[in-house]
Amino acid sequence: MKDYYEVLGVSKDADDSEIKKAFRKLARDTHPDANPDDPGAEARFKEIAEAYEVLSEPSKRAAYDRGDAYAVEDLFSSFGGLDDILSQIFGGGFGGGGFRRQQRRRGADLRVTVAVTLEEAFTGEQRQIQYRAPSECEVCQGSGAADGSERVTCATCRGAGQVQTSRATILGSMMTVTDCPTCRGVGTTVENPCQACRGAGRVDSVRELTVEIPPGVQDGTRLKLSGRGGAGEPDTPPGDLYVDVRVRPHDSFERIGDDLRAAIQIDMAEAALGTAVSLARLVGEDIDVDIEAGTQPGTIVRIRGEGMPRLGRRGHGDLYVEVVVSVPQGLSSDEEDLLRSYAELRGAAVAEGSRRRRRRR
Repeated sequence: MKDYYEVLGVSKDADDSEIKKAFRKLARDTHPDANPDDPGAEARFKEIAEAYEVLSEPSKRAAYDRGDAYAVEDLFSSFGGLDDILSQIFGGGFGGGGFRRQQRRRGADLRVTVAVTLEEAFTGEQRQIQYRAPSECEVCQGSGAADGSERVTCATCRGAGQVQTSRATILGSMMTVTDCPTCRGVGTTVENPCQACRGAGRVDSVRELTVEIPPGVQDGTRLKLSGRGGAGEPDTPPGDLYVDVRVRPHDSFERIGDDLRAAIQIDMAEAALGTAVSLARLVGEDIDVDIEAGTQPGTIVRIRGEGMPRLGRRGHGDLYVEVVVSVPQGLSSDEEDLLRSYAELRGAAVAEGSRRRRRRR
């Protein structure tokens, strides 16, 4: 996995202003427009933008610091994503080219939350979800035009969806690209709009979808379903749907990464002499936990491979079982006599006798 901190030349505890400052400098130095004779400039520039995209966004940075990997195609589905970053840093268009059009016109990304039990996170789950999203209008099939009519090329931008103006920058004369004010970046207009969607080409609707929850999913995992978000403007791709998974706490097991923790309670005689205790697995048949003679309270028994599945990888984590030793209460006379005999053999100093024994005398 790439070291994005090294790419930007900042430390791992760098704050947002340091990251932004480093990106500004590197973006100016490596932008292809400033290095027209360097065939590798574009690749370096994209790597820098990729690093900034991850480290400048708190949730992405936290996931990256945990070791989550990002595919470049997920970060920049088009050059529009890259240009949006540059626009935020430098203002307006940067370096010419029609980068912003597709990113701005595509459908909206949506997010839903799904809650699962720890057992479901162990086995994986198919979950039916419902969510509201802009969808393609069924009457006009997303064109926005009424029946018998059609969209026509925008006269202002001549179908480009953008208008360009030249401006002076530190890199010389560069082109600022903005959405066409007439067609709002679509490139076409409609003279006779569809009455169902009022020319938008999309309507709000409730969708139903089956989501695959993978085995080993952790609390806070975000699943991406490409193209399942809101419908875009005519002739543009839909957005994506992000599913945030929440894993509910369990009564008997605590999850720590891919490992599980549980506790078993045994009698002090079992701890002294050793025993085998049956423990209910999270999923599947019970498992026998061997307790060695002389086991002390608080001892942790490690059982390899009995933890959670490793998300996206083979194998499982481990199960750690804490041994809780119980001290008997309400002893019978026979039990008390036996313990006193044991105490004498061990040379242990104990109280003279129970209240019950003293009352009997």
